[in-house]
Amino acid sequence: MIEVSKKCIGCNKCVPVCPFAAINMIDKKAVMNEACTLCGACVQVCPVQAITITREEGASRDLSGYKGVWVYVELSETGDNACASAASKASGHQAANHPKKIKQVTFELLSAGRRLADELGEELCAVLMTEKDHGYEKELGAYGADKVYMVEHDELFEYNTDIFSTVMVSLVTRHKPSVILYGATIQGRDLAPRVASTLYVGLTADCTALAIKDGLLLQSRPAFGGNIMADILAPNSRPQMATVRPNVMKLGEPVHGRSALVVRESAKLDKSLRRVKVLERKIDHGSATVRIENANIIVSGGRGMKTKEKFKQLEELSKLLGGVVGASRAAVDLGFKEKTHQVGQSGTTVSPKLYLSFGISGAVQHIVGMKASDVIVAVNKDPNAPIFNVAKYGIVGDINEIVPKLIEALKKRK
Repeated sequence: MIEVSKKCIGCNKCVPVCPFAAINMIDKKAVMNEACTLCGACVQVCPVQAITITREEGASRDLSGYKGVWVYVELSETGDNACASAASKASGHQAANHPKKIKQVTFELLSAGRRLADELGEELCAVLMTEKDHGYEKELGAYGADKVYMVEHDELFEYNTDIFSTVMVSLVTRHKPSVILYGATIQGRDLAPRVASTLYVGLTADCTALAIKDGLLLQSRPAFGGNIMADILAPNSRPQMATVRPNVMKLGEPVHGRSALVVRESAKLDKSLRRVKVLERKIDHGSATVRIENANIIVSGGRGMKTKEKFKQLEELSKLLGGVVGASRAAVDLGFKEKTHQVGQSGTTVSPKLYLSFGISGAVQHIVGMKASDVIVAVNKDPNAPIFNVAKYGIVGDINEIVPKLIEALKKRK
């Protein structure tokens, strides 16, 4: 329920920010009509805090009308180099020369969402907010989406918390999904909590597994520093919301030609909603070249490498294999490698085709971040190291002897 108190001064600031033209000024007081979706945009801009929204407690709400599994579609620029340094124009943005592409985590979530939706007997829907549609529904449909809720607007040219959360809350209030999945990316970790707090629902962050139990979303995530796995249910919360780490859900095979119904949603977005304006964007090319999460081959080292000089042997090995270097948290803490190379719960979750582990014992936090790899080869002098429990091939031996021999063998082969 939304209420306007006597404190309203008739300043008119709330009228243009309403995405659905749901506010009229009558006798110098804001009055909401039936188009109001309780998105909260007017609450944000009211200078005298005259507008309040009261939401029902979960236990007292009728949850039977909430149906459908939603996946938030995250877009990225097609090439970082193309937008390495871009200054916004006076209008607030610069038109992109190339269409944005859908991030892989979206397809991973659609693959997982397809399974969940089938088990619930509900639709799988993708939610796409963009400045311009470039036929994204074809890709989304190929990965399992039954329906695409698409919002096109000039103000959606780049991600902005205020703009995107306002649209998302409006869509949720209107269509009432049962489940919403976001990628546990920088953008997803920013948007999901904002939507959850506005809707007054729960949110489980950094999930590594999803399932259906008694008609509810069973959300699993590491807890207590990764020492245990917690299973979380939200029986009185709708929608049930979770962020999911990239590279933990197996990517399904696309069915090209599979169609998704496009539902175009209109939104009247005012620039005054945007409290943060990006003036200039720059990308550090040195760090941008490190894309460990996209690597097919990762050569990873841990505390067992002993010194930074010995760790550098893994650099040579990774070059010979055409891969990138990873590191455990212990190796990063010792200064063997930069944080951007860290694999694990507090680093990056990876799922390469080949993961080579040298001198890594296999703490739970590290295993969570790499166990989805296709083939894991572990080398450790301790035969009881936990890393061997997830490795397809294990070698018990001295890494200082094995790594040089591998390098020598690869050089001869080349």
